[in-house]
Amino acid sequence: MIRHPSTERRSVLWGLALVVAAVGSCAAPVRAIEPSKPNIVYILADDLGYGDVGCYNPASRIPTPNIDRLAGQGVRFTDAHSPSSVCTPTRYALLSGRYAWRTRLQRNVIGPFAPPLIAEGQLTVPGLLRAQGYSTACIGKWHLGWGWPRLGKDGRRDFSGPIPDGPTSRGFDLYFGTDVPNYPPFCFLENDRTVGIPSAAAPVGRDSFNIAGPMVTGWKLVEVLPALERRAVQHIETAARGGEPFFLYLPLTSPHFPVVPAPAFRGKSRAGEYGDFVVQTDHVVGAVLDAIKRSGVAETTLVILTSDNGPEVADEVNPGAYDRLKQFGHASMGSLRGVKRDAWEGGHRVPFIARWPGRIRAGTTCGETVCHVDLMATVAALLDVKLPANAGVDSVNILPALLGEKRTAPLREATVLHSGQGKFAIRRGDWVLILAPSGDDNRKEGEPEWFRRTRGYAPHAEPGELFNLAADPTQGRNLYSAEPAKVDELAALMERYVTEGRSTPGPKQKNDVEVRWDGRGK
Repeated sequence: MIRHPSTERRSVLWGLALVVAAVGSCAAPVRAIEPSKPNIVYILADDLGYGDVGCYNPASRIPTPNIDRLAGQGVRFTDAHSPSSVCTPTRYALLSGRYAWRTRLQRNVIGPFAPPLIAEGQLTVPGLLRAQGYSTACIGKWHLGWGWPRLGKDGRRDFSGPIPDGPTSRGFDLYFGTDVPNYPPFCFLENDRTVGIPSAAAPVGRDSFNIAGPMVTGWKLVEVLPALERRAVQHIETAARGGEPFFLYLPLTSPHFPVVPAPAFRGKSRAGEYGDFVVQTDHVVGAVLDAIKRSGVAETTLVILTSDNGPEVADEVNPGAYDRLKQFGHASMGSLRGVKRDAWEGGHRVPFIARWPGRIRAGTTCGETVCHVDLMATVAALLDVKLPANAGVDSVNILPALLGEKRTAPLREATVLHSGQGKFAIRRGDWVLILAPSGDDNRKEGEPEWFRRTRGYAPHAEPGELFNLAADPTQGRNLYSAEPAKVDELAALMERYVTEGRSTPGPKQKNDVEVRWDGRGK
């Protein structure tokens, strides 16, 4: 049973945060927590590419000293994946341990004022942790739906009351952030209310907002990321003195559109404004790491940093990933094929770094295939908790990989990956099968011809795409026709995962909707 905190408790905790921020680091000493219950800080960058970070791409034109420092103090995964190449389904899977394509969301992301995607009563990672004595907070971008007020007869929404079915009804004690920075309402939200009443009309244009909707007067996009940084630091300083382990889920709004680096970060990269925004993102990571150290809990805190999908290609980020490569010589996708929205590796293979002093060996790398959906099973294993049969149905315990334990078999039997346009791929070992025609780029933009030529991709039509990533990591040789047995093997596994309602051992479960997984035109 998931318990829900009272509004009074949330208000008291946020009040403590402000008091601690004012007093500084000389407040009461940190109380020890159980060694088996580390604090957990999970930082989720938005659209950060595999090649944007220096420790993944030595040729990166963007300095990322804080993320690189984190990698030097922990383990850097080279084969980590978001379950989708767009953000809402990744966030759903991360918090629920269940692939989002089992829900009503079969493609793309949820739109402005969408209802909740996480079902009421569904076990979430914060709900699991709270039941084990953790305080839980989400600071940042939610993008999983709320019980937004309906339009009134005057065509407006009434934001004067509480907004139900948000983060604090899905396992979090506290929430502060903006639902989506480029979605209305344009304002901060704290727990279940807007901060101020969004009653002004947001200006729409290339240099402002790209979606019309209500806005709090004076709302400035450039101030969003600094506000999240301040709240995260304050919360860590308070939670570290709370006497109970804490979980902070920090889904950043950067470097996603709108690309609005603060003045102090402009010109700090050699990859344009986008690169400068990545520099600012790295600065936020540094501020969080410093707060953990300053609060005296570095030795008892597991920090994970990753991204929700590959780098943006649309020109709204000015320029997109392909044009950024052409203009600045910076490859946000690294040597991978594909970008955000794609089923290719560049759409979902992402940076993934974990630090836990004394438990995770510093300065190491791991080639194990892992996925964001694995957080729930990993937390359950860490706390020695047995999950209910209907929880974490796609989640695998990756604690052995985090701790560097030697294994002869992979942790995951296979991983299902999903493109922005709803195309499926399934990865098993070195093989990945994309269940869509080879001429389908899984998004409307497509690869530029100059990019295809420089990477040596020869277009040829096939019902699907099959690649051996060990021999062909840039996915240039489609083996679909040459390896029919492997195609059949992976397709049969995909069908089993769909029909059984889960991809891990356990009793059959039901998907929320019919899942049409085979897009090869058969």
